[in-house]
Amino acid sequence: MRPFTDSKLLVATHNAGKLAEIRAILDPYGIEVVGAKEMNLPEPEETESTFVGNARIKAHAAATATGLPALADDSGIEVDCLDGAPGVYTADWATTPTGRDFAMAMEKTWKACDEIEAPMPRTARFRATLVLAWPDGHDEVFEGRVEGQLVWPVRGELGHGYDPMFQPEGFDLTFAEMDPARKNEISHRAAAFREFVKIFEA
Repeated sequence: MRPFTDSKLLVATHNAGKLAEIRAILDPYGIEVVGAKEMNLPEPEETESTFVGNARIKAHAAATATGLPALADDSGIEVDCLDGAPGVYTADWATTPTGRDFAMAMEKTWKACDEIEAPMPRTARFRATLVLAWPDGHDEVFEGRVEGQLVWPVRGELGHGYDPMFQPEGFDLTFAEMDPARKNEISHRAAAFREFVKIFEA
């Protein structure tokens, strides 16, 4: 693993919440974190069919454009009986002409399972992939996942995306019923970031 020796990191996201979360994670390491929006970077088209492929597109585009090391992520939910769908297309399943509708996406997912009479439990996992890219083209990949199953009807008002229909393995609650701090301890993104911060400790 290449050690991180820079003092500044570009996070290739326009999501203010995600940027704040990453700033908090990296604060103990004394790393200055800047976002893609601050740098007036466009969002590149995600044309790959894998999480790592799309994260690489975003990370390398940002690193090349700014000359800074750049971190990008891609994540989604994989449903086993649907051959891993929606997977990298998780956000696409929620896309409407007026924005993203995850209630619609969750219903679509459950109906797709019903149509093939998929047995219970309907196992699934959330996956997150982080790519840290340097301007010279080198990158490091960090992955996290959490196993679980789909539930219907959906439960809980917390969280976002598919959280109300995902019950992690070993728990009776969905992600949307959990205290956010507890969810963030066991989530796929937390697992990926636990691997990522090792680069600052090397």
